[in-house]
Order: sequence, then C-alpha cells, then structure tokens
Amino acid sequence: MHKWSATAAAVVALAISLYTFFELQRSPNVDVALPHLIRLEKAGHGVRLYLQPTMSTMFKSDKVAVIRDARLKLVPTGSISSLKRPAFYWRQSVEWRYDSTTGTVNNNWSGDPAPFFVSQDKPQQPAFEFRAQNWMYQAGQYDGSLELRRSADRTPLIKKFCLIISEAAANELENPQPASLAIRFFRNDLPNFASAPFPGCYRRDADTED
Repeated sequence: MHKWSATAAAVVALAISLYTFFELQRSPNVDVALPHLIRLEKAGHGVRLYLQPTMSTMFKSDKVAVIRDARLKLVPTGSISSLKRPAFYWRQSVEWRYDSTTGTVNNNWSGDPAPFFVSQDKPQQPAFEFRAQNWMYQAGQYDGSLELRRSADRTPLIKKFCLIISEAAANELENPQPASLAIRFFRNDLPNFASAPFPGCYRRDADTED
C-alpha cells in the first residue's frame, strides 16, 4: 500500500510539474479593457482622438506578449454613413497631468509609437494619441474599433465601441471657446443616458439628453 501511495503521489507531482511547465511556455492571453472616457480634439485641419485602454494577462507565463502596433477606425453610420471616413494613425503616446493653477488636465509626450510588452507583472495602460488629417467630426453616430497588432502573426486584438456626437458637441469641436481648451470629454457610462438608445456609446459629458 505504501509503494502504491508513493507511486500515485509521484505521478500526481509529475503531472502538476508538466502542466506548470507547459502553461509557462504558452504565449500569454492579453485582456483589453476600454476606458470610460475618451478625449476628442480639433487639430489644425484634422482631429485627434485620445484613448487609454488597459492591457493585462490573466495567467503567469515565461513569455511576454508584444504589442507592435495600434490602429483606430471610426466609421460614420446611419444618417452620416456617406461621410468620408477618417484615416487615423498612432501619432504618439501621452501622459495626462493636472495643472492646479489653471484647473485643466494637459498632456505631455510619454513615448513614440513603438512596440511594447505586456505580462502578468507588467500590465500596460498607454494613452494613445491618434490623429487624422483633413477631416472633422460631424454630428451623428460612429462605429469605432481599436486594433492591437501582436507579434508572431498572432490574431490582432480588437475592441469595438460606438460614439455619438450631438450637434452641440460637433459645434464645440469645430469652434472651441476658448481656442486653448479644444479637448472635449466623451464617456460611455453617463447615468442620464442609461435608458436612451445605445446607452453604452461614448457621448459628450456635458450632453443632457439624446
């Protein structure tokens, strides 16, 4: 009985060791969560969109995930589906800092558009600045997607979202007053839109009705 117990324990220990080994060798799965807030801005003859997702892995692995590129798509839908689509590109990553003297939140350069690593002990939360030239936000609804391209030809990670721009928000984006405060905030968790159509869409935080 003692020999059989020892043998069974050794087999279980071996199975656990093999499982742990293969789990550590497996490429980590990256989980992507979009923020509740995005920032939109007019920039010369184009626009900027700031998006800060959270990227993490659920399980420990000896390997790390490499995000080599980030791409943004914004497609006009419904009544504005015939509008030109913006061609966004990842311009840089920024860092947001609060200025207590002016009461504003300003961005500073934090990194070039370059590959970065994601692991269990090193989650990432980059603030992407995407830019599109010769285009301007119009009132209406948009289908958006953030695409994170990985190394080793792995399937890209795609997170979809929707954006609703009201007439008032479009006017503010086109002609910000004062001009130095061009950034507008859009959220997907505004309680006053909980019972409105498409309650999970990003909307200007100052909007009060659909």
